[in-house]
Amino acid sequence: MLHPSLDELIDKVGSRYTLVVAAAKRARQLASNPNRFLVNPSEKPVTLALKEIYEGRVKIERPKSGIK
Repeated sequence: MLHPSLDELIDKVGSRYTLVVAAAKRARQLASNPNRFLVNPSEKPVTLALKEIYEGRVKIERPKSGIK
């Protein structure tokens, strides 16, 4: 069983699309950081990004209006 579960993550951010975009963006930031291997070398960037989103350590900004 994965923790946090997909349902818990979606409840946290509001939509599956928002979760995917936020996790991908944060995972790219983590992957580009050369010091990330010092914390936990076996943890992949996407896993770490999802944990950070679940714990509330990542702020997700939503645009006020849609795409025009």
